[in-house]
Amino acid sequence: MRNAFLLIATLPLLSGCVVGTVAKTAVDVVTLPVKVASAGVDAVTTSQAEADQKRGREIRKQEEQRGREARAMLQRCQTGRTLPTDVCGPANPR
Repeated sequence: MRNAFLLIATLPLLSGCVVGTVAKTAVDVVTLPVKVASAGVDAVTTSQAEADQKRGREIRKQEEQRGREARAMLQRCQTGRTLPTDVCGPANPR
């Protein structure tokens, strides 16, 4: 009899856990579309910092390419195998 009374007394406590879990699940279900939409917007849009980083990478690549081309032109000018587009200065005696 005492065990039955304890069992009946603990039922409201157990149902509170179930209700809390159901309520949390309901909130999760309601907020899920908002989370998915915001993640999609974040994936599609580019922040200003990301755009600045991308532009900086592009500028560095262009500068590296110009440096390679300048070194190659200098090498051609020194060896006397210039291209029509090369701009070589007067020869400096060493």
